[in-house]
Amino acid sequence: MFQPKRPSGLALANRKVVRKISASASGLVLVATLAGSVTSAAAATFDATAHPINHADSLWVVVNKIRPLYPIKYSPVTVRPRFSLPSTNNPYGHELAKPAALAIVILAKAMKAAGAGDLILQSGYRSFGEQTYVHNRQVQRFGLKAGEALAARPGYSEHQTGLAADVAALGQGCSVQFCFGNTVAGTWLRENSWRYGFIVRYPKGQTPVTGYDYEPWHIRYVGTALSRQMHKDGVTVLEKFFGLPSAPGYRN
Repeated sequence: MFQPKRPSGLALANRKVVRKISASASGLVLVATLAGSVTSAAAATFDATAHPINHADSLWVVVNKIRPLYPIKYSPVTVRPRFSLPSTNNPYGHELAKPAALAIVILAKAMKAAGAGDLILQSGYRSFGEQTYVHNRQVQRFGLKAGEALAARPGYSEHQTGLAADVAALGQGCSVQFCFGNTVAGTWLRENSWRYGFIVRYPKGQTPVTGYDYEPWHIRYVGTALSRQMHKDGVTVLEKFFGLPSAPGYRN
């Protein structure tokens, strides 16, 4: 597999960095591994070099408008999340990469238990071809600049990794809209998804860095080690955490 040259700003990912991460209030940390298993530990250490950020099949791959996937038509092994109520949580039958599929079931159970509502998986894995359709549709509707602030070009999309999901909540409205961030579910996800290995990938105020408008419905699975460390450090986007250049637009 071709591995592109890392940007010079990647000092953090180029050296061995091990940091402590705090355990959850219960003293247990859920860890969804690449193999899809769940383990718990009273404490853990964070290793910033545990997963590469350039490989399309990596849990920590950083893909944005200046970092396409390699290979560009990468296709992961995907599975359908085993929700207890699939007709509610996954009415469209979407699939995700195995670790994300496992974790989103745990996330949905926690969200419901917290009284924040029933999670709905609106979108999951998209192939290169499917992303081509989504991208072209948005560009045709809104023009090139506005359309590409909403939908990635094929080969540049997190959805193609199988680790990203667009979510909504039953009966709360604002599906795939900015106002989802103000719903009970959207608020809970913003404040708690890190506990389960997810981040809100395109948070408010970070468009100059991520290249995308605020998307409170778009969550990305990175695993609990990284999501908890980002929360601890107060860093909301992968580009800043790994010392990568901002990606406000495509290079060509």
